Amino acid sequence: MRYLRYGEKGAERPAALTADGTIHDISSIVPDIAPETISKLAGATTVDLASLPVVQPGARIGACVARPGKFICIGLNYADHAAETGAPIPEEPIIFMKAVTAVTGPNDDVYIPPGSLKTDWEVELGIVVGERASHVSIEDAERYILGYCLINDVSERHYQVERGGTWDKGKGYDTFGPIGPWLVTKDEIADPHDLDMWLEVDGHRFQNGSTRTMIFGVYELVSYVSQFMTLMPGDIISTGTPPGVGLGQKPPVFLRAGQTMRLGIDHLGEQLQRTVASPLAGTAA
Repeated sequence: MRYLRYGEKGAERPAALTADGTIHDISSIVPDIAPETISKLAGATTVDLASLPVVQPGARIGACVARPGKFICIGLNYADHAAETGAPIPEEPIIFMKAVTAVTGPNDDVYIPPGSLKTDWEVELGIVVGERASHVSIEDAERYILGYCLINDVSERHYQVERGGTWDKGKGYDTFGPIGPWLVTKDEIADPHDLDMWLEVDGHRFQNGSTRTMIFGVYELVSYVSQFMTLMPGDIISTGTPPGVGLGQKPPVFLRAGQTMRLGIDHLGEQLQRTVASPLAGTAA
């Protein structure tokens, strides 16, 4: 099943996508696709979607999961990406957190922070947690996965590596976490470790990779992260990016306002974002 959320920001409604590309509103079955309602999604699989209201084309698509409790990211998880940055292959997964306030729709504008010097792109495979998971084994990890989604892990490299402290500074700005368009249930993905992925900026393809080059696979990541924190329904794990990020170009290339990012992963859909100067500077807290 491919689930999604549509409508204006803050007023999204849950929906499902059928094989012919029609979107059907499923709010009569589940009020939203959110941590507190994920357990009810199974009800949508027993209903004839054709009997439910059709969403008219052109509706805004929101983040495929509302209000995730945690947005967990894995750094340097692709051997070829680690090589392009000159970093050693990690012996264990590198974990950092992305602010949940960064979550936005897959086609919403991405803000360039005031004074940003090095805003960058990263196409990534996202894991959506379906059940509470703590200290789970690699062998059992799949049962705790609800599905997968496309993520653009937008990053400000100057904040990330040159401002002191952890990577989180460069990862959490508002709009730095587009997710979706769909939450694709795991039964729809034959092998999450064999998905092609790509990203373009202004029509130029910078990233052209595959989950085949991940260092730590999705089941190992779910197991590993669950040793350090309890995973809850609706939590998201962003699993790292292949080579081709702006930081890895020679010379480096970074985003500026007025550009367009387009990205996709096999079976998980595409995103399209415009970069704009952040309107947040000077706003009241």
